Amino acid sequence: MVCPLPSVPFCMIPSSNVEQRYPLRSSSKPVSEQLFPNFNSPFELRQVHTVVVKTGTPLSDLPLSRVASVCALTPSFLYAEQIFRQVNQPTTFIWNCCLKDYAESDSPFDAILLFDQLQRHNVCPDSFTCSFVLKACVKLQDLFHGRMAHALVEKLGFQLNLVLQNAILHLYASCGNIRDAYLVFDNMSQRDIVTWNTMITQLVKSGDINSAYEMFLQMPERNVRSWTAIISGFVQCGKPKEAIEIFSKMEEVGLRPNEVTVVAVLAACADIGTLDLGTRIHEYSDKSGFKKNIHISNTLIDMYIKCGCLDAAQHVFEGMKERTIFSWSAMIQGLAIHGKANEALELFFEMIQTGTKPNGVTFIGLLNACSHMGLINEGRDFFSSMTRDYRIVPSIEHYGCMVDLLSRAGLLEEARDFIEEMPINPNAAVWGALLGGCKVHKNIEMAEVAMKHLRELDPLNDGYYVVLANIYSEAKKWEDAARVRKLMREKGLKKTIAWSSVTVKGAVHEFVAGDETHHQSEEIYSMWNELLVRMRSKGYVPNTSVVLLDVEEEEKEKVLFRHSEKLALVFGLISSPAGQTIRIFKNLRVCEDCHASFKLISEIVDREIVVRDRNRFHSFKDGSCSCRDYW
Repeated sequence: MVCPLPSVPFCMIPSSNVEQRYPLRSSSKPVSEQLFPNFNSPFELRQVHTVVVKTGTPLSDLPLSRVASVCALTPSFLYAEQIFRQVNQPTTFIWNCCLKDYAESDSPFDAILLFDQLQRHNVCPDSFTCSFVLKACVKLQDLFHGRMAHALVEKLGFQLNLVLQNAILHLYASCGNIRDAYLVFDNMSQRDIVTWNTMITQLVKSGDINSAYEMFLQMPERNVRSWTAIISGFVQCGKPKEAIEIFSKMEEVGLRPNEVTVVAVLAACADIGTLDLGTRIHEYSDKSGFKKNIHISNTLIDMYIKCGCLDAAQHVFEGMKERTIFSWSAMIQGLAIHGKANEALELFFEMIQTGTKPNGVTFIGLLNACSHMGLINEGRDFFSSMTRDYRIVPSIEHYGCMVDLLSRAGLLEEARDFIEEMPINPNAAVWGALLGGCKVHKNIEMAEVAMKHLRELDPLNDGYYVVLANIYSEAKKWEDAARVRKLMREKGLKKTIAWSSVTVKGAVHEFVAGDETHHQSEEIYSMWNELLVRMRSKGYVPNTSVVLLDVEEEEKEKVLFRHSEKLALVFGLISSPAGQTIRIFKNLRVCEDCHASFKLISEIVDREIVVRDRNRFHSFKDGSCSCRDYW
């Protein structure tokens, strides 16, 4: 169809100017192909329109989606509407294409503005219109306009449109309005797997793992996304054991994990040190073609580090073709907690050579490296470099690392002065680091200063009271120690029970001090007695000073020999083949006597023993420890 001459606004443009702006060159291409890509505004569109009329080109050759995009958010909206009507094109369809582009762009609010235009000019919306507007509202977390779109859905009678109902559900849930999300969910006449997954995912994000799991159990069918959402939820809320149990059930029903599942399960393995499963997932990931996924590689590094396999973590790191700052920071932190301070610093300087800029996490790793090996001057330099060279404002974690560094080194007064001069208020972790240094260096006076602040900042943390009581006990101040323990009882605080675990043939075995509940207890204690004879022959003398009880030496030795980490080690030795590394996890700090014992045992049995305690890793081999006895 040939369009009649445009109205006055179009024709007011002098033809000579139009032809100068859009010269019709000799070309084998049609006129429309020469002109149409060139207009980027309503003004230029009018010029093109004029040339179209003059050349007799059908108006239907105009790229209507382009017409819509240049006019959508301008006063020329009705002009575009005129064009659409003249070529007999469905107006709503064209505007929906424009809405879709806006909703998926970096400026989704443009979709809201266009929606407002459509409403004001009485353009009849359809289900796709509502869908794209809802999508924009989700991206913007715009509940106000989302409610308007929801009202329109109800008004137009689209209540049975499952796609729209899922979009509305997603809107309320993602905006944190779980109550309204439940109302939508409960009133839906039909639901599909997307409906259930949306609710579960958003409940997980809101931290309500119990409701998410309850809904998961009610699902009529589940896909990989359903399982992955609930696995990730348990990991995020600090329940890695439950996450691994769910994953095992997922495998039982025959579903293959995707890349997101792999990341979640590896994170769970890292939290509880399940190396066997982590290694199996690594192999599956490589066979499934996930090797190039940086997120998986980073999580593998973290998993191997936390499971005590530093060499495996380095192998993954070195095999990465592309590394993020997380990759570098994780590896630096891993080297730090494994007692490889010099290697951590070397890796940092290698990172700088690649042009990668450090972040706050990187410096936490560096400061930890300095703290674990007593590199005082290097730690001070890194702390100053943060602000001076990289414009990184130190956080409370960085200040805590500095206090830990100074306290471990015995610079307790400097550590206290450092705390008092902090530009931000110190938290319990900062004063706790000072208290820990006081225990190492047996400074009662400074410990009492730290405890004064800790009683105010974290009055219900049993660990601080136990440390102070132990400091008194080591100094034979039994009355003061008893006073602290009485205070704990009055506050209803109980000492955290120490436990250690070791994984044998895929099963995790946990022990507490004096444990006799294990089915191989007799073998464990018999083996310990044999080891004790060989240890004494090498000069071992029990360090009963770590038993902070006012009892006879013989009783102290009995308590000492039944520490949970010793029981876990002996069970690992009798249950695994010769030469295999024993990996032990303890929830509290390993004691001095166990540390000395493990050095001797590693030499006697010719095995590497890796212990992960609350603060770091100790790798015992050939009679020595990776910490070099600085811990």
